[in-house]
Amino acid sequence: MNRDSQKKSVMDFFWFTIQTISELLHVRANRHVSNLVIVRQILFTGFEALPLIGFIALAIGGLVIMQGYELLSNFGQGIWVHIILVRVVVGELSGIITALVVIARSGTAISTELGNMVVSREMNLLRSFGISPLVYLVVSRIIGVVIAMAVLTLYFNIIAVVGGWLFSQFFNNLEFRAFVNDFFSQLRLSYILMGFLKSVVFGLIIAITASYHGMSVQRASTEVPQRTIRAVVSSIFTVIITDIIITWLFWMLQ
Repeated sequence: MNRDSQKKSVMDFFWFTIQTISELLHVRANRHVSNLVIVRQILFTGFEALPLIGFIALAIGGLVIMQGYELLSNFGQGIWVHIILVRVVVGELSGIITALVVIARSGTAISTELGNMVVSREMNLLRSFGISPLVYLVVSRIIGVVIAMAVLTLYFNIIAVVGGWLFSQFFNNLEFRAFVNDFFSQLRLSYILMGFLKSVVFGLIIAITASYHGMSVQRASTEVPQRTIRAVVSSIFTVIITDIIITWLFWMLQ
């Protein structure tokens, strides 16, 4: 891809994002938004990903506790384990790991599905009925992905804390209430807000990027896997950069 093509692709993505966000801002007045598409997207992105997210969160919470106790308990600083759990898991890992899982599952699925719909002329069929594909297919999916991301991130944090407590039993016979109290004593509103903001922004990035690449398929079915790969790479890169920016902004404001 030459420089002119890259510039055109960036501009196309920029205008696609502007159009999509504009439709999102007027979602209540838009009759083409499909509740069925939203619900199906939430079920696929959120509900069906619960076992995988739960397993990863349980492992992450346990590993943080195991490494934390090993490094800090000998120095009489066991409370730092909870500080690490709050800052590392709630502030960083829950959002970024959930986003990577959603990219791998839903991002690829959205890009592939929309690309195949373009190839099979289903987009033209929707337009012939006076239905906007951007609203019916893209905006509805974005809403579903954002809702699912927020819920999955919260679920990740809860399971990570439970996993941390379970693994802490190997070191100290600590009651669950005492463990949770220590955790909440270190939890700050800023970390909750940062985690929620990241989940919403990551959901927007993943859904918009995947939708753009899916809708950018022209005619050949061979373009679909190529666009899907681009969607995954672009989503991962943008999510990581955005994560760094949001974290930096929160640290500057503290």
